[in-house]
Amino acid sequence: MHGSSAFETLLGQVVVIDLTSPFVILGKLRDVEGPYYVVEDADLHDLRDTTTTRDVYVLDAKRHGVNSNRKRVFVRCEGVIGISRLADVID
Repeated sequence: MHGSSAFETLLGQVVVIDLTSPFVILGKLRDVEGPYYVVEDADLHDLRDTTTTRDVYVLDAKRHGVNSNRKRVFVRCEGVIGISRLADVID
């Protein structure tokens, strides 16, 4: 799963990680370490803290840049429902 060339093209890219929980993570995907994705210069955002939807929040980050609040975060792979490049988000 993680070793495919399609996934490897995401390494070093700014990505959007959608989780099963009400969190979304944006940042540079650096590596996969065991059961974790390693994301640097990350914005770990709890959608319960705003009235903004996930889609609007991600579009704002694409237009205005990622507001990092973590140097590095380890994201458990099992809670991820999707990963895409921020550049691939459709306006």
